[in-house]
Amino acid sequence: MKTFTPRPNEIHHDWYLIDATDKTLGRISSQVASILRGKNKPYFSPNIDTGDFVVVINAEKVALTGSKALQKVYKSYSGFPGGLKEIPFKRMVAKKPEEIIIHSIKGMLPKNVLGRQMLKKLKVYAGSDHPHTAQKPTTLP
Repeated sequence: MKTFTPRPNEIHHDWYLIDATDKTLGRISSQVASILRGKNKPYFSPNIDTGDFVVVINAEKVALTGSKALQKVYKSYSGFPGGLKEIPFKRMVAKKPEEIIIHSIKGMLPKNVLGRQMLKKLKVYAGSDHPHTAQKPTTLP
């Protein structure tokens, strides 16, 4: 019995649309990360990009459970002394709501070239408008 490995021309990439309004950040992120990796397909392979494109809308309306909205802090370090930047969740929602979902999903993808390639298929928008209507994305519940 041989293991089936799909060729690049046999892989079909679908488009999915997810509305993040009043949905928990972690639950949406794990669902999107699974679709980006291609784990929802019968021919999933961990070393081949078999995933689909995902469009997430209404990123500014994503919800957090408990008191995480007050306690969660996003950190970035430049590498220089005194170069640590800390941005609380409230300011991040006001400034760059797309980055909240991207940051969460990026942590769930592989940390290599394949993971970066998968992350390029993620499109996140703060509002309900998106320029991908021509691709006819199917909505996920």
